Amino acid sequence: MTQLKFPQGRDIDLACLGRLAVDLYAEQFGSALEDARSMAMYLGGSSANLAFGVARLGCKSAMISRVGNEQMGRFLTSTLQANGCDVSQVQIDPQRLTALVLLGIKDRDTFPLLFVRENCADMAVDAALIDESFIARCRALAITGTHLSTTGTRAASTRALEFARKHGVVRVLDIDYRPVLWGLTSRGAGENRYVADAAVTRQLQEMLPQFDLLVGTEEEFFIAGGVPNDLMASLRAVRAHSQAVLVVKRGAAGCTVIEGAIPAAIDDAPTFQGERVEVLNVLGAGDAFLSGLMASLLQGKDWAQSTQTANACGAIVVSRHACSAAMPTPPELVHWFGGSRNPQVDADQQLAHLHRVTAARPVWIELCVMAFDHRSQFYDLCRQAGAPESRIPALKKLLVTAAERVEQGSCLQGATGVLVDGGSYGADALASATGRGWWVGRPVELPGSRPLRFDGTRSIGTALTHWPTQQVVKCLVHYHPDDHYTLRLEQEQKVLELWEATRASGNELLLEIILPKALVVAGEEDAAVLRAVKRFYNLGVKPEWWKLAPMQESGWAELKALIDERDPYCRGAVILGLNQPIPHLVESFKLATNPVVKGFMVGRSLWADASLTWLSGRMSDEEFVTEVAGNFTTLVNAWRARRGSSHASSAAAA
Repeated sequence: MTQLKFPQGRDIDLACLGRLAVDLYAEQFGSALEDARSMAMYLGGSSANLAFGVARLGCKSAMISRVGNEQMGRFLTSTLQANGCDVSQVQIDPQRLTALVLLGIKDRDTFPLLFVRENCADMAVDAALIDESFIARCRALAITGTHLSTTGTRAASTRALEFARKHGVVRVLDIDYRPVLWGLTSRGAGENRYVADAAVTRQLQEMLPQFDLLVGTEEEFFIAGGVPNDLMASLRAVRAHSQAVLVVKRGAAGCTVIEGAIPAAIDDAPTFQGERVEVLNVLGAGDAFLSGLMASLLQGKDWAQSTQTANACGAIVVSRHACSAAMPTPPELVHWFGGSRNPQVDADQQLAHLHRVTAARPVWIELCVMAFDHRSQFYDLCRQAGAPESRIPALKKLLVTAAERVEQGSCLQGATGVLVDGGSYGADALASATGRGWWVGRPVELPGSRPLRFDGTRSIGTALTHWPTQQVVKCLVHYHPDDHYTLRLEQEQKVLELWEATRASGNELLLEIILPKALVVAGEEDAAVLRAVKRFYNLGVKPEWWKLAPMQESGWAELKALIDERDPYCRGAVILGLNQPIPHLVESFKLATNPVVKGFMVGRSLWADASLTWLSGRMSDEEFVTEVAGNFTTLVNAWRARRGSSHASSAAAA
């Protein structure tokens, strides 16, 4: 065990006071920062990374900091909340902007880093707003060294530490020495990790007695101890000011824990070996290490277990893009220590899959989706009605209104969805539907294509870079496992291309399988669909969703068994409509009681007749919305009746 004694019976495991910023990472590896073409946005700041990482590992964390009253501040607080972190103590600054950090990855040890923190919000955290009653609810408090660098942040840190001492909260200092944030380098030298400075050493040493645990790299202990390039002398100087446990991060060599007197040599103290991995870049390793360490200690693990987890977290993060988003989840660590991982982290497909599917994401208990991603069908309706194609966008906007009406009238919040195309017909409707908290799917297939082709692009990966992450990629493939092998392989290669593209873009994938009519054998449809699903799993494709025609109860049971075996994190299946009459769909729902079936995605059955009438000028907008909403409500009620629930379940963050 450890000499650290965390109080029990409190609802916050760890509160983190310090940097809370937006990280903008260059997406071009090997590029100078000024040559970057695009950037990815993540939650950042050492304290925020720690709060995020500890929450991801199953502890209850909280953030004490400050953000601007603008979009970036809302991005940070919503990201923390989505991952289970308490943000009630994040102050909102009415004048200052949220801090930004621009980062590049030149090579594994070179990371151009630009702090955009001039009078930023998190450095203006108000000491008067530090809440003693909140600190008293915590088991541990972690503070970053950067927040000891100015009068205001030092006052806030001191106040929080006083409350922590009073209430027996374990106090942790992440030395987190960034010379540029102490004004010791040029603004563009953010990657510089060490500049000797007596004033900084003095300010740190004044605060050291207030902590129970000090964590830092060798260079960070140089600055805390004030003896450049002499680790043991620096550690002895630190010990003269503090009886805290010292954890020295030593990169690939692992870490050393010193609970008492400083030994003659660093290796004389308990040292825990690091993990050997291929490094993409060292950014974020320290925050990941501390996340693993603190989560494990708070969960009652000893130093050997805690440092093993900490070293693994650091190793995983240095092999990935970003800091916070790269943090591992508990299932990833189970796989990591399970003896079956790939020595090359970035080549471990199971680890990558677990990282994607076990991180916090919206939970859809059930899903009632109106599908109007059709293109050729709407064109045909216009021709039949003698109406111009220019009316289709307005028609699709009315379908969004109908879905909204059903959501409100049927208490369908958290279970409402739409499938909408993003082309000239559906762009306005898609924009209107996105951002409401709905499940929103968007097609990529060229309508009717067999072999599969993507609509409007020869590079699906390039196309997805412009999609909002919350839009689900829907791909319909007319596929049969008994297709001629040349056709089958060509289609499978397209699906594999799409699979890889969605893994890179972050969009979820819904794979819709429809058997070609020419190959359908009566009574064998379910078996053929299940063989198709199994074939894609054999290829390594693990879509978040399957969209399938109604099956018999035995078919759904076999599908569940297959999913449980191949990808237990799959969200499940939804029933497609195939333009069947509504009474037929209602009957098919009665066979879909297996929990693998999450809902339905139905289109023409709901709106085809009404659309023709509206396009012909024989129905008003309101009449159209009322009729479609009524049809949708009928299916929603039938879906609920088949499972005996009186209301829809809500979606929530995992």
